[in-house]
Amino acid sequence: MTTYTTLAFGMPGWQELLILGVIGLLIFGKRLPEVGRSIGKGIVEFKKGLAGIDEEVEAAVNEQKKNIEADAGNTTNVETHAESTTKAEPSA
Repeated sequence: MTTYTTLAFGMPGWQELLILGVIGLLIFGKRLPEVGRSIGKGIVEFKKGLAGIDEEVEAAVNEQKKNIEADAGNTTNVETHAESTTKAEPSA
């Protein structure tokens, strides 16, 4: 008794994939290396774009850290200013 298991409904088996591969080879034939090169170039450009985004995000995070550190250095002035204004208010 042979039982067949499918990963998903309507998913092609290995025979169908082999037939599709042969048909694709017949259609693209000589252009297949060119298609592969263009796909490879597209992947490389995509990775460069992601690296550029990572650099921009890292630069923004570093700038934000610098701003926070600069604000942290100025908190003593803000605190002393707040203390002086609360002391200067007349009591009721």
